[in-house]
Amino acid sequence: MLLASIFLAAGISFSAPEKKEVKKRPKVTVISIDSVINPVAAEYVNRSIKKASASGSEALIIELDTPGGLDTSMRLIVKDIFASEVPVVVFVSPSGARAASAGVFITMSAHIAAMAPGTNIGAAHPVAVGEKMDKVMSEKAANDAAAYIKSIAESRGRNVQWAESAVRKSVSITEAEALKLHVIDMVQNDLKSLLLAIDAKKVKTAFKEVTLRTADAEVDRVEMGFRHKVLDFISNPNVAYILMMIGFYGLFFELTNPGSLVPGILGGISLVLAFYAFQTLPVNYAGLLLIVIGLILFILEIKVTSYGLLSLGGIGCVILGSIMLIDSPDPLMKLSFSVVVPAAVVTALFFGLTVRLAFRAFKSKPVTGAEELPGIHGTAKTDISADAGQVMVHGEIWSAYSEEPIEKNARIIVESVDGLKVKVRRA
Repeated sequence: MLLASIFLAAGISFSAPEKKEVKKRPKVTVISIDSVINPVAAEYVNRSIKKASASGSEALIIELDTPGGLDTSMRLIVKDIFASEVPVVVFVSPSGARAASAGVFITMSAHIAAMAPGTNIGAAHPVAVGEKMDKVMSEKAANDAAAYIKSIAESRGRNVQWAESAVRKSVSITEAEALKLHVIDMVQNDLKSLLLAIDAKKVKTAFKEVTLRTADAEVDRVEMGFRHKVLDFISNPNVAYILMMIGFYGLFFELTNPGSLVPGILGGISLVLAFYAFQTLPVNYAGLLLIVIGLILFILEIKVTSYGLLSLGGIGCVILGSIMLIDSPDPLMKLSFSVVVPAAVVTALFFGLTVRLAFRAFKSKPVTGAEELPGIHGTAKTDISADAGQVMVHGEIWSAYSEEPIEKNARIIVESVDGLKVKVRRA
């Protein structure tokens, strides 16, 4: 009792020291989309939302810079944003970036929409991919897109009238105008200032209301995987065009040299990749048909003597078809002349060389079979008369005859071949 009293008086405790609670630093996931909206971009966003949710991120921030893209891919992204457990912030950045066409829908569907200075948003009128729409179809597409974007704007409490104008009249505005018209929520210079600005904001997701903690958040930047990068790379119009030409060359080699396998396999793979890319691009099928006709004309040049006319027609078809192939008002979605012209020149040179070699082979003297014998020197093995005799030609013994008598061991020249008998004359 005395000892216990002493310990109590001294304030000594036998209990273990308390551990200090370490606060876990919040995290945000950041991705960048700086190309057209295509199936690759849609899958990238879908996987990023799932990853952000699984890792417990405060938010997924999409740094967006796009000229637009496919309606189907855009709708997939919008659906994923609306169904996301994690708040999605779309940040149109850096300065000089834009959210055009499909980018408008994606930006307005975000829980928080922000833009950097020197950016713009708008021009969301739908256009056809690979063909021209008549007035009725164009009106239907515009009505559908307008209703969709109005629904998005209403859900997020943004400017419905401007959203409809962006679709019907293709209006486009700066970041300052967008903020004033309540199209976006804020204008921020960079990612750091954006994280500070959205800190403590309340956001309602598909499941619950979330209060963001992003002021000192750790940034987890998720890049496209190798597969996505490859698919996005081949979706470039110029790359898709080159793949298509390689595919045609490969199939041409395989058809002209059956059994070579490698050209056919490479050609087939290249064409499959090219047509995958074409589904994400505004391809004009009249242009594609012209390119095919041009290649057919090159092939016919080998079979038909046209003195180069078919080759000229083929060059014209390839160049015109290439110009028409990608039909888009956006320069990023068009073929570059620095790719089209060299491709047409290389194609012309390739088939021109093929035609020249084929013509030379046609004119050259045969080197095998009975056709090679006329003009070849030999030796008389026996006396040769108009009826009988034998000669040694090209290491072979042939029955022979001659209009003039030729003695044994004399040098002879084959004039013609008649079945298994040769007509000869004295050398």
